[in-house]
Amino acid sequence: MTDNQPTGPRLSVSTWSLHRSLGDPQHYGPESPKIPFNTHNKGGIGLLEAPARVADIGIRTLEICHFHLPSVAPSYLRAMRSTLEVTSVELWSLLVDAGDITQPNYGERDEAWIATWLDVAEQLGAKRMRVIAGKSEPTAENLAKSREALLRLAGQAEAKGIRLMTENWFGLLSTPHAVTELMESLDGRVGLCFDFGNWKGETKYADLTAIAPYAESCHCKPQFVGDDIEPEDYTRCLDITRDAGFNGPYTLIYDGPDGNELYGLEKEAAIVGQYCA
Repeated sequence: MTDNQPTGPRLSVSTWSLHRSLGDPQHYGPESPKIPFNTHNKGGIGLLEAPARVADIGIRTLEICHFHLPSVAPSYLRAMRSTLEVTSVELWSLLVDAGDITQPNYGERDEAWIATWLDVAEQLGAKRMRVIAGKSEPTAENLAKSREALLRLAGQAEAKGIRLMTENWFGLLSTPHAVTELMESLDGRVGLCFDFGNWKGETKYADLTAIAPYAESCHCKPQFVGDDIEPEDYTRCLDITRDAGFNGPYTLIYDGPDGNELYGLEKEAAIVGQYCA
């Protein structure tokens, strides 16, 4: 990474927003940990091209989903890091999108698998690595189990100069009470990726407001009416982040019906960019 990396509110992109352009590579996790190579390199672009594509639309921060990496060989990771440096694109986070550290039978296996991605994040030069806090129900026992595992992972991350993050996602962190309880128990050693597209329902805005102060990054996932972004929900969620004093990357999440993902990202950027001034 270059020494002049951006800070403060800024636009970012997750490679999930380019999933179709990358050829829909198969998701995988610790239950079957080998990369499904035959599902990669079938799209209009390869992952090594992603930094330049987002830079072309004026975005200089990126997040990479683990299952979008076609290889974790050191030579490939060096090539990816070099591409990020050449294009002056910050790699904010490696998103580990599988594993359940609260699962009673496989939690230890999943934690060990998640930990292997810290080496990948370090070689890529990522500042953060985001993991799932748990897919189980938010009982006191499960929250305690998650806390213990997250602190172990945080210790390993810190040794590599990486900050661990989690997200208001899946069963364990499906309520503001659970998010608050877990975040308060972690002594500031784990950050929160605030995804306002993960929660729905009548109490959505109040629930998001309750956890917004913990946000260190924001996944900006809009709702759609036909091919168009539903602007009222999008801006209301963004207002919550601004009111909370959010000061990190606004990562655009595009999975709308229009297959032209870069065009969809530009439409999102036109709205979200107003919150980065």
